[in-house]
Amino acid sequence: MDRVDVAIVGGGPAGTSAAWAAAREGADALVVEKGVPRADRDRIGPDSTDAAGMLDYWVDIMDVSPEEIPDDVILSVLDGAEFIGPNESVTLEQTGIDASYDHFGFAFHRAKFDDWLRDRAEEAGGTYHVGTSVNGVETDLSGDPRHTLTLADGDEIGADYLILADGPQRTVTTDALDQFLPGGQSVSDYLGPSQANHIAYQEHRRIPEELFDPAHIKFWWGVIPGHTAYPWIFPNDDNVARVGLTMPMGMDLADVENPEDYALLDADDERIPAGAVYLRRLLEREYPGYDLDDFPLVEDRGKSAGTEAYPISSTRPIDSPVNAGIAVVGGAMGATSAFHEGGDHVAVRTGKIAGELAANDQLGRYNGRWKSAIGEEVLRNVTFADVVRGWEPDDWDEVFAATRQMQRKGGYDWVGALRSGATALRIVADYKWTKRGYRDGAYVQIRQDEYSI
Repeated sequence: MDRVDVAIVGGGPAGTSAAWAAAREGADALVVEKGVPRADRDRIGPDSTDAAGMLDYWVDIMDVSPEEIPDDVILSVLDGAEFIGPNESVTLEQTGIDASYDHFGFAFHRAKFDDWLRDRAEEAGGTYHVGTSVNGVETDLSGDPRHTLTLADGDEIGADYLILADGPQRTVTTDALDQFLPGGQSVSDYLGPSQANHIAYQEHRRIPEELFDPAHIKFWWGVIPGHTAYPWIFPNDDNVARVGLTMPMGMDLADVENPEDYALLDADDERIPAGAVYLRRLLEREYPGYDLDDFPLVEDRGKSAGTEAYPISSTRPIDSPVNAGIAVVGGAMGATSAFHEGGDHVAVRTGKIAGELAANDQLGRYNGRWKSAIGEEVLRNVTFADVVRGWEPDDWDEVFAATRQMQRKGGYDWVGALRSGATALRIVADYKWTKRGYRDGAYVQIRQDEYSI
């Protein structure tokens, strides 16, 4: 049996950042990554499917200096984001949060981003076991080692500390944590309910030059049904964009109220359309006079032939059973956003914190540390997700019109709302009231003291 100080399950941004931080602190850190082939990567590595956009203040949440990020990782520097409803829209050119990055944000190459993080981890002394999955974890709190990982290839790894970074599918995390939950409860009761699971699908398409906007990401709200369901266009380089969407899994068209109000549903639809159908309809609606052939797939990008699909952890986070020497990070803990799928920034930060603390035998501080680092970001997005629950197309139009008014009248606080009318006041009041309900860490679904250890 191989022995390490810190074993890390998953080699995405969270796991790789944990390895980097642990190795930098002098620990023997090993990442186990099952590895998948991708058309845009020479070696096998993590899945790396993501719309891959980064806002200015997210760089600071990652605790990364903007100058550290290699030039070939950044595909397009962004000046703003367009939010587009069925009939109204609004453009934001500032996030409103102080940040060290000089622009609104950037779109990036996710596979190169992951490879850069891995290179840093290996340079710091972290090691990787790529090409096999973890079949199971056995934890013996009085044993030496405390944790034994059994790999699909038959190898065993013993570790003092275990960091779970296996993303929103949580194929290892669920069993590893369920043993500490009383009364037959399961982590999947909190992080896996069907109403919280979303799927994203995207296509890499070349946009006609006269239509390509390299400086703005675009989101369409209220055009497809489902809570936090929306299409997007993320500009990359060379007139290529990621055209994609996120939508709930398992949604039934029969459960959609007023399906005729959604621009991307057709009257003859018998079920919720596939992602590719939605995207074809989006391009046809937004760019009349153009055919789908005018937006050709770029087949040497993405995971496979210019397309990719991936699950999204659209839920609220959990604490880790740190007294068992276990930390859950990134998507596996539900730290990715409940309002949008962006999660690389919180994955990197939670991984760094867990790796550093494990290396210094201080993992008991992890739950407090991650809340201090990303709690406000989680709180914002959990709040927004609740505020928009149940919104229909007319609601999005009303809100976007009110937001434009607040932009002109002084901002998004009470003063701007008072100057902008009843809708603006309602938006601000709903947000403040909902956010208040999650204060003091109430957004956490499983608290540390709920584990039986």
